[in-house]
Amino acid sequence: MIDIIGEYWTTALFGGVGGLVLGLAARLGRFCTMGAIEDLLYGGSDIRMRMWVLAIGVGILGCFGLTGAGMMQPEASYYLSIRWMPLASILGGLTFGYGMALAGNCGYGAIARLGGGDFRAFVIVLVMGVAAYATLSGPLAPLRNMAFPQVDVTSEVPPGIAHFLGRFLGMSPVHIGLAFGALITLGALGSRKFLQDPKSVFWGVVVGLAITSGWAGSYYAATAGFEDLPVVSHSFSAPVGETLIYYMTASVREPSFAVGSITGVALGAFIGSLIKGHFRWEACDDPRELRRQIIGAGLMGIGAVLALGCTVGQGMTAFSTLAWSAPVTFAAIFAGAALGLRQLIEGFQPAE
Repeated sequence: MIDIIGEYWTTALFGGVGGLVLGLAARLGRFCTMGAIEDLLYGGSDIRMRMWVLAIGVGILGCFGLTGAGMMQPEASYYLSIRWMPLASILGGLTFGYGMALAGNCGYGAIARLGGGDFRAFVIVLVMGVAAYATLSGPLAPLRNMAFPQVDVTSEVPPGIAHFLGRFLGMSPVHIGLAFGALITLGALGSRKFLQDPKSVFWGVVVGLAITSGWAGSYYAATAGFEDLPVVSHSFSAPVGETLIYYMTASVREPSFAVGSITGVALGAFIGSLIKGHFRWEACDDPRELRRQIIGAGLMGIGAVLALGCTVGQGMTAFSTLAWSAPVTFAAIFAGAALGLRQLIEGFQPAE
């Protein structure tokens, strides 16, 4: 494939195929982080949260399965090659989660809504992408570098759970990773009500496989060609900004995995909305709602860069490598979202 279309388009194609699947999962399978948190806290249902946990378990099995087969090297990902900063994970996660509650969705969910014709989601995606890049390499970058300098890992043990336990127990990280993946997968499936919903189980597995395909595709492109390409999988914070830049400068810039991933999600969500008959143009009629969503989108962009990922980037992609940052960041995102939802719900309750 690389001989035909080159390294850049190969990795973009892998990103696009996985993104297409993720877009379909959002529309046909109702796979959504914000929806899962709302259902768990206020809807009395853990189905969509179990979908999320199942995707994590399958992603871990996929990542370490690829590693055992020599088709992936988790240490090459920036989740395990950059020194972990717990405070950055917590502050970034809280900021992202709170912003997600204000915006009504995460980056992945906003792109999926955009594919269904929601112009409000377009504003969220645009603001989040710009805020992420402003924090990553724009005017806010010096402050971020001062507070949380990103330093390459210099120790022998990468900041990963499987690698730490492997060193401590004298075992292969691959075996530990596969054991963790199996336990998490079985834990997600440990509900009769969930098992009686085969559609939810199916889409949870599919999302985990999409994360796995991202690792396999980007590692193949990075190792089979001559270009210095990163080993990545799906994330929807800074990659949104990268995609915006690409579409403005495509004549002088090569595509990337991120461009394929973002484009694929939007296309998959569009196709899924047509299949379901849900596609319709929507706009924001309430300026206060739009203001809240813009603020939330900005917080998501900033928080995701601090935490090195969003609900998908840390909550699934980093989790699939068993990076220490993943559970901490996801817990912080959950807490921030819970706080934001509580404020929004109490704010809409009538005064006594």
